Amino acid sequence: MAQTADQDPHPVVTGADDMIRALEEGGIDLCLTNPGTSEMHAVAALDRSDRMRCVLALFEGVATGAADGYFRMARRPAATLLHLGPGFANGMANLHNAKKAGSGVVNVVGDHASFHLAYNAPLTSDIAGMARTVSHWVQAAPDAAALAEAATQAVEQARIGTGRVATLIAPADATWSAGGQPIRRAAPPPRRAVPDAARIAAAAATLRRGGTSLLLLGGSFVLARAKAWAAAIAQATGCALRTPISSPRNERGAGRVEIPRVPYAGEEAIAALREVRQVVLCGARRPVSNFAFPDRSNVLTQRGCTFVELAEADDDIEATLAALADAVGVQAASAPTPVAATRMLPTGAPTPEGIARTITALLPENAVVVDEAVTTGRGFARFTADAQPHDWLQNVGGSIGYGMPVAIGAALACPDRRVLCLAGDGSAMYTEQALWTMAREALDITVVIMANRAYQILRAQLPRVGIRNPGQRSIDMLTLDRPALDWVGIARGHGVEAGHADDLEGLARQLQRGFAASGPYLVELRL
Repeated sequence: MAQTADQDPHPVVTGADDMIRALEEGGIDLCLTNPGTSEMHAVAALDRSDRMRCVLALFEGVATGAADGYFRMARRPAATLLHLGPGFANGMANLHNAKKAGSGVVNVVGDHASFHLAYNAPLTSDIAGMARTVSHWVQAAPDAAALAEAATQAVEQARIGTGRVATLIAPADATWSAGGQPIRRAAPPPRRAVPDAARIAAAAATLRRGGTSLLLLGGSFVLARAKAWAAAIAQATGCALRTPISSPRNERGAGRVEIPRVPYAGEEAIAALREVRQVVLCGARRPVSNFAFPDRSNVLTQRGCTFVELAEADDDIEATLAALADAVGVQAASAPTPVAATRMLPTGAPTPEGIARTITALLPENAVVVDEAVTTGRGFARFTADAQPHDWLQNVGGSIGYGMPVAIGAALACPDRRVLCLAGDGSAMYTEQALWTMAREALDITVVIMANRAYQILRAQLPRVGIRNPGQRSIDMLTLDRPALDWVGIARGHGVEAGHADDLEGLARQLQRGFAASGPYLVELRL
């Protein structure tokens, strides 16, 4: 067959080819990309690969958030491909969230050719300095010979514990120079630890004190089996049981143990923990409020409360709970017997309870719910506990704009499951480009935008920080009107079909349409 002028019959193996092959040998099969000039040889190497799926994001924060969501559901890291320091900076907010969630991510960040750095060209920056703030491991490959080994190390770092953020800086000349280096297979992840007998015994003794003791169950994956062990321990000892304010992934729904969360609002959390005098921390940190306030404590437990550090988030939480159960005399953990739920569709104005009950009535079995509903969704948990079995993903890092990108990652990890993304209109605007990627990849994601046309969470914070009579200028900085956002128009402009609802009946119709659709669908719920 004749060779055409634009075909390369003998592509040269480059450092970029070695890097991509090392990632693949480490088990990475998804690259979320927003490349630039310095990454073109990585783009070409990806083009020559038949093992790596490449998904384009129109904003780097979508790529990094999707990598977070992918890890939460697939439990293995994806890669991102980002352009120099400014491109990495665009993705930092969702890398902050990923780090707080314990998600494994491998970032590949292109840099200028090594000999070009001395000229301080416009895009020159301290990539490593930025990366260290949101990464557990940062390394720059000095040349093509080092690139494959650095990529293997990045994979190994990303798989430590529950997961870590690893950032590999790849200079352009390292990627375009000749490759062909041997690829070392990544070592298996280190075995996750179980606390020693003394720590188990101390925790057991604390929990035997009964109702003044609390077992606070955290970790990146609050899975059904672990919750069943925790519930059995609580039943045997009489201790209270809670999960933190937010959990990266929580297996919930009918037939699974429902553990109440520590409330988000400080005053509610202090009231909920008022009787607690001892806390056993199992994969969780000491409960504190997200922010400090001038007239109340930022520590949510009572003065003098003692803490027993049972397990870190990186430890084997399920095995830890099994050992703790044995120490308190529990022989087996059994899931609660499913109770037939009525799941009636509510009607009327879209109150938080009504929205949650509508979701409960219609949520498909085995769905993944990504929650960034912020103010509106804060009370959803108590009304969705008996929905069909599902996973509930929350924003642990607090940097907004997490919801729709994480939904992309969850959908890529679980193509056989429906993803429901609940987002506030203000937070969704941070990463609205995610809609385009949903459309391009035909992902089965239903997005519900809680359109209250305000940064409502901030308006509620004004009196909490002592500002009683805000002026119009303050109000203008916290409202999203003049003009009001048209989410149906925004969605359709990105290739996503959409509709709106003004009441719970309309929400039910729109959810049914979205859950039945092939590909993404957006519902603007006007509050």
